Amino acid sequence: MITLQRQSSHLIAVLTAVALAACVKSDQANQSADSTARNLTLAPTESTAAMKDVPAPATQPAKVAPEKKTPAPKPPAPKPAAPTTLTAAAGTRVPLAASESISTRQAKAGDAFTATVAQDVKDVAGHVVIPAGSAVQGTIVAAEPAPNPNASGRLELAVQTVSVRGSSYAVDATVESKDTVMQGRGVTKGDAAKVGGGAIAGALVGKLLGKNTKGALIGGAVGAAAGAAAARASRDIDVVLPKGAAITLKLNKPLTVKRTA
Repeated sequence: MITLQRQSSHLIAVLTAVALAACVKSDQANQSADSTARNLTLAPTESTAAMKDVPAPATQPAKVAPEKKTPAPKPPAPKPAAPTTLTAAAGTRVPLAASESISTRQAKAGDAFTATVAQDVKDVAGHVVIPAGSAVQGTIVAAEPAPNPNASGRLELAVQTVSVRGSSYAVDATVESKDTVMQGRGVTKGDAAKVGGGAIAGALVGKLLGKNTKGALIGGAVGAAAGAAAARASRDIDVVLPKGAAITLKLNKPLTVKRTA
């Protein structure tokens, strides 16, 4: 009986020790868990850079885009210098007006004549090379009246110089056209001689044939008529270029003149 009691006491002591040991382990486990949780809660979050123990790069300021400089305006290109000369090309027509009347009745080869430029003569750019009113000097090359109304006479002209803005320039040009007219001279001394000669001859013939004064008068009248017809048939017809008549020149070579401001 006593043995049973001792065994029961011993068993109770063992069970109590086991229970106490279990309680102690449970408290230690709970304390360890609480400590671990508390440590996890208090520990700071570590970055990759901190874990690698590398200092974080300093924040660089944003790069400011360079300002675009507005290019300075270009100065205007200098104007080309104005030409100092002007040129009328070869083939340019120059209209003239005769300064005086020219007739084959008085004129002869070698005589001088003058004319004026009737209209401005311009270059291809529209600049006036020869102003209207410029004086032209020339020479009569030929002056031959027509020997009768059915023939044609000759009045040929050549131009040598033109005066532009106070300077004289040689001109190589051809007189392309001119407004001439044909003009009869009327009864001249030569015509009268022809008429008189015919009358005398007719009178002589009439007197010889009629053997009286009446025949001479009739013959004289007939002879005078014949003489007048001969005079008309042989009368000179002059070629006349009236004052102010148009003359057209054609430049054979370019004409260059000085330009004034």
